Amino acid sequence: MAGSILVSAAPYHIISYGALLGTSIFHSFINGPVMFKTVERPVFSAVQANLFPIYFGMQTALPVMLALTFPGNALLGVSSGPSGLLETSSRWLSLAPIATMFVTGLVNLVVLLPATNKVIKERRGQAKRDGKEYYEEGPHSEEMRALSKKFGKLHGISSLLNLLTLVSAVTYGFTLGSRLQSIVDKV
Repeated sequence: MAGSILVSAAPYHIISYGALLGTSIFHSFINGPVMFKTVERPVFSAVQANLFPIYFGMQTALPVMLALTFPGNALLGVSSGPSGLLETSSRWLSLAPIATMFVTGLVNLVVLLPATNKVIKERRGQAKRDGKEYYEEGPHSEEMRALSKKFGKLHGISSLLNLLTLVSAVTYGFTLGSRLQSIVDKV
């Protein structure tokens, strides 16, 4: 009996969901803000540069795992796995949040992260030319102001997508919870 749960998709689905939600909450509301307030700006930037590829990679890969391990519902005639996720009854409460989490993670990973890293590199070069870091008291060169504005836009879009990932994860959590509740109610 115990061995059968190891080959079931259910625990992998729950673990993937928990890892995605937990990582998103921890990084967005604890790790990032505490580091920003605690360490010097160059250290914060270096740590974030190493964390973001992993973080956005997880936000991209874990929704794929959720799709692959999607739990069906025999009572409702919903198949397990991706085919069940694509069924009409699953579209809005399961497919939409899982797809949103995947797309937002992917856009952050393959579009915004490289674009942001490029601006950061350009800003480092401009700081050398200006003899002043972007975070030091102004005035700043026109080029540095433009780069900082571009960074702010990219960071803002990335943060908004990250928030959308988090909202989608919480939304999907309510879907999972309601499915569990319906099983309990039937027992």
